[in-house]
Amino acid sequence: MQLHTINTGYFKLDGGAMFGVVPKTIWSKINIPDENNMCNWAMRCLLIEDGKRLILIDNGIGDKQDDKFFSHYYLHGDESLDSSLQAKGFHKDDITDVILTHLHFDHCGGSIVRAGDKLVPAFKNATYGSNARHWKWATEPNAREKASFLKENIIPISESGQLKFIEDAGSDFPGGIAIRQVFGHTEAMMLPQMNYKGKTILYMADLLPSAGHIPLPYVMAYDMFPLTTLNEKKSFLTEAVANDYVLFFEHDPIIECGTLQQTEKGIRLKESFNLYEI
Repeated sequence: MQLHTINTGYFKLDGGAMFGVVPKTIWSKINIPDENNMCNWAMRCLLIEDGKRLILIDNGIGDKQDDKFFSHYYLHGDESLDSSLQAKGFHKDDITDVILTHLHFDHCGGSIVRAGDKLVPAFKNATYGSNARHWKWATEPNAREKASFLKENIIPISESGQLKFIEDAGSDFPGGIAIRQVFGHTEAMMLPQMNYKGKTILYMADLLPSAGHIPLPYVMAYDMFPLTTLNEKKSFLTEAVANDYVLFFEHDPIIECGTLQQTEKGIRLKESFNLYEI
C-alpha cells in the first residue's frame, strides 16, 4: 500500500463558525483571519494505492457551481484535484473507488462534473462509497444543513449506478480500510482508518478539521450536535494517544498529519509532519 496526499486547493470560511464558542481573541492566534473574519482552510484528500485499486477519500469542492456560489468561499491556490493526481502519475479515470466521508459540498463537490448540459461522475470507472443513513440525511436535509447538501453533487451519483452503500461501520473496505462512523458533525460521517508502514492512520474529516481543533471545546458551529462531537472527540483523541495514531487533517492549511500526547492542559499535538515523511 502507498498513500498520497491530494491537495485540491484552498478556500475561506468564517473563523467564528469554524471555532464555535471559542472567543476570537483565542482562535485568531491559531488561524489568522482576514479583514472579513475569514480564515484559510485546505481541502486535502487522501489517495490510497493498493495493488490494482486506487482509492480516493473525498474530492474537494469541484468547479461546476456558478461564480456567485464560489464568491462566498474565495477559492485560491495553484493546486487542484486534477493537477495533484497528475503530479502522482494518475488521472481521474484511474480511480477505482471513492470514499465520501460525508456529502457536504467541500468534501464531495469534485464527484460530479458538467458534460455539456449533463451532470456526470468525474470518476467514470469508480464505485462511490457512502452509507444509507447519511445518504438519507443528505437527500432529505433539515433546514439548517440544507445549504451544505447540494443536489447537483449528490443525486447524479445515484443516477449513474455507481453508488454503493458501506453498510457496516466496522467492516473493512477494499484495501484493508476500516470505516468508522461518527454522528456529531452530521449523521453517520465516515472516518477511514488504515495501517500503513507500521502506523495506524486515521482520516479525521470534520470530526477534527484541523490541528487547531484538538482541544475538546473547540467544536465548529457547523456541527449539528456539538455535545455529541465533544464526546466523540474525547473518545477518539484518547484512543489516538494510547495507540500512537497518526491523524490526517483534511482542512488544516499547514499541517497534514500529527500525533498526540497527554499534557497538563489535556490532549495536545505532539508532532506534526507531512504524509510522505512517515
